[in-house]
Amino acid sequence: MSALSDNDVPPTGRAGEVFLAFLSLGLRSFGGPIAHLGYFRRAFVEERRWLDDARFSQLLALCQFLPGPASSQLGFAIGLMRAGWRGALAAFIGFTLPSALLMLGFAWWAPYLHGASGQALLHGLKLVAVVVVAQGVWGMWRSLAPDLPRRALAIGAAAVLLWQSQAWMQLLVIVLAAALSPWVCRSVAAHPEQAPSPGYGRRTAMVLLSCYAVLLMLALSPDVRGGLLAQTAAAFYRAGALVFGGGHVVLPWLRQALVTPGWVDENSFLAGYGAAQALPGPMFSLAAYLGSQMHGGQGGGAGALVALIAIFLPGFLLLSGVLPFWQRLSTSAHAVRMVAGINAAVVGLLAAAFYNPVWKGSMHDAADVLIAACGFVMLAVARQPAWVAVLWCVAATLTGAWLAH
Repeated sequence: MSALSDNDVPPTGRAGEVFLAFLSLGLRSFGGPIAHLGYFRRAFVEERRWLDDARFSQLLALCQFLPGPASSQLGFAIGLMRAGWRGALAAFIGFTLPSALLMLGFAWWAPYLHGASGQALLHGLKLVAVVVVAQGVWGMWRSLAPDLPRRALAIGAAAVLLWQSQAWMQLLVIVLAAALSPWVCRSVAAHPEQAPSPGYGRRTAMVLLSCYAVLLMLALSPDVRGGLLAQTAAAFYRAGALVFGGGHVVLPWLRQALVTPGWVDENSFLAGYGAAQALPGPMFSLAAYLGSQMHGGQGGGAGALVALIAIFLPGFLLLSGVLPFWQRLSTSAHAVRMVAGINAAVVGLLAAAFYNPVWKGSMHDAADVLIAACGFVMLAVARQPAWVAVLWCVAATLTGAWLAH
């Protein structure tokens, strides 16, 4: 059996061109994961014509089907199709590097934010988290829970997670949603199209899937040994491997992994999450900030790098391992319904996280509610980019602090 199937076409591009294309996107792709998908389609389907709409749609469907950061997985897949493994790596580095460096810079700068103005700035960033997660819940409710059965599934998931928010319960809710999906999501049908060929065969895919599974078992081990960096790698690998929906949905997973055991302070966690909204590039670049903050800032640059690699790695391994099997899988109505059920449960998971910790940890008085409500209107009604809401929340809290003094 050959490494390539008969239909596979070897990549024809260069890693350098992939890196420059994704670096450009990494510097200007504001707006979060959904906006990134629009940037990618315009850049690689309409302008550069690296792939057609059918293959783009199939890659997008696969990335939404799998756990992990959907927009980064899509970029990784486009780089893989264009220039092989070097292209995939170039796409990841180009798209992630700008936001990762900015988040690391924020981690180094945050300890110097003392006094009323510094605390007001950090509080403003926490209000940004309220605004953006609220918009995420609203948008996902409309797109991922469009009918009564899926809305009931989302509400049920939120209720369970508000009652018991442990990480194992989150995983159990996802598993139950997948099990119920053949009955709950009967209205969802498969729409098979031409699936893309990755340029390697199923033997390579099985090796990649085995690596994913072995690393996940190690990360789930209750007794992770090897010091701070090993703990960091395990915590972020678990989050990247188990989160469905990517983007904002990683918030509850990271909170359980980092804040609950006391490795990262909750105020710092929410401030970093808010700061990430102001930056271009993938939301998972928040890992660079959180990795550096492990155990009171002991992680440093090494912790940031380990966290960044660990949170992205499982999604890339899983995507690469499933690609050669995707053509057959994408025609299965059962698989498509399972994705729909998981996505509905993810809406409930994010709604529960919106209440605790985002709302409970950020809203202190009526002024906070007013600021957040105005920011939500900017994003959800006026359709302003995320950085406008960031400026509004930060400016409003700073103004309030100055007036109070």
